[in-house]
Amino acid sequence: MEAHEKGYFTEENSIEVVTGRNAKARDERLKSIMEVVTRKLHEAVKEIEPSEKEWFDAIMFLTDTGHMCNEWRQEFILLSDVLGVSMLVDAINNRKPSGASESTVLGPFHVADAPVRHMGDNICLDHKGEDMVVSGRILDTEGNPIDEAVIDVWQANDEGFYDVQQKGIQPDFNLRGVFRTGRDGRYWFRAVKPKYYPIPDDGPVGKMLSALGRHPHRPAHLHYIIKADGFETLTTHIFDPDDPYIDSDAVFGVKESLLAEFRRTEDAARAKEYDFKQAWFWEVEHDFVLAREA
Repeated sequence: MEAHEKGYFTEENSIEVVTGRNAKARDERLKSIMEVVTRKLHEAVKEIEPSEKEWFDAIMFLTDTGHMCNEWRQEFILLSDVLGVSMLVDAINNRKPSGASESTVLGPFHVADAPVRHMGDNICLDHKGEDMVVSGRILDTEGNPIDEAVIDVWQANDEGFYDVQQKGIQPDFNLRGVFRTGRDGRYWFRAVKPKYYPIPDDGPVGKMLSALGRHPHRPAHLHYIIKADGFETLTTHIFDPDDPYIDSDAVFGVKESLLAEFRRTEDAARAKEYDFKQAWFWEVEHDFVLAREA
């Protein structure tokens, strides 16, 4: 028996025996990761003491999760999301200096190559929903405006669906657009007020949420990816603080700094200037602060 082979497996020495077999791993990072994962998993099993049926049920849950995955749906990412792991990984990999805007998860509905639009364009192509104006500035951590910042924005419609979920119902690239700031760092566009929506809950992750007494909803939000030369890319949302699910986002994506005021504005003259169909509209103003690249 070689030194790294710790002998026969027992309940007491299970961690040492299993991790000891990895002593000759060619990748030290992999070896380190597997030591932590093995230790935590064995500790959990020893604390829970699952029955053999419970352990088999857990294996079948993961099997069903894998079967649910295809080219457009990733159930394992959904599982990571609802356990808060996706947000934890995002937080670890996007630590920001003081004053910089916080990030949050990308989400599954981003589409590459959205059309470049003129500042002020209406990204709602079917004109369904409650009209909204969104504006703000892109700044550095010293408060200076950032010229030529590229803002990729997308959102769900007033029924809680993205265009890619309703092919043939919504126009392609509905509620999506890419904008570029000028020297003043300002951006603005027209849209419609988004609505909360459920994450896919017809699979094993949805069944797990139901069994845990949790709802599958995400509060209303707008997505942003903001890029500028010399700055870290920011992937984030802004949220409606009055949404019924704002304190219980199914994927834990809400951060207090990302709450934006959705203000109802009664101004028929301005609504007409914006070419809105109603005499009132929603108004949102939110600045984003980018961190410089290290």
